[in-house]
Amino acid sequence: MARGKVQMKRIQNPVHRQVTFCKRRAGLLKKANELSVLCDAQIGVLIFSANGKLYELATKGSMQELIERYSKATGSGSGSLKPEEQSKDTQALNAKEEVNILKQEIETLQKGIRYLLGGAAEMTFDELVVLEKNLEMWIYQIRSTKEGVLKAANQYLQYKMEESVEVANFAPMIANTPYPLTIQNEIFQF
Repeated sequence: MARGKVQMKRIQNPVHRQVTFCKRRAGLLKKANELSVLCDAQIGVLIFSANGKLYELATKGSMQELIERYSKATGSGSGSLKPEEQSKDTQALNAKEEVNILKQEIETLQKGIRYLLGGAAEMTFDELVVLEKNLEMWIYQIRSTKEGVLKAANQYLQYKMEESVEVANFAPMIANTPYPLTIQNEIFQF
């Protein structure tokens, strides 16, 4: 069943507006993260709510690093060249910078793991923020994987039920439980 076209205008009810903001913000951040993972892209998203609260996502590194990279690419910072005009030395320098950024990210993650496991390592506020962002991305990925597995299991069960029901003389079965049917099978376990 298709949805109706949503009229693009401000939602008048503040409760509905807040709910829509939260849902669409989560969807936008999820899509940005998926694009980053699928295409190995470096993505930064900044969202300011009507109340002025900041929501941000930097898929690789920090938002500050992305802003600096943007400044260099647009020429707002130092003079920059298009990628095809860059010399091999400049490309090698960019690769070294990227390696250093990845090393810092790995070090922060390892420090976060030690911290979470009760190690003696102390983390700065910035390191905790980066760790929190990485944990949020992992939670999104795990939830979407779980949803996919459950949807596949439910589709499989629906197919089996339709297959077992004879011709269309029977009315569809309606369960009195609010939970969808699932099966215990090693195929669907994760």
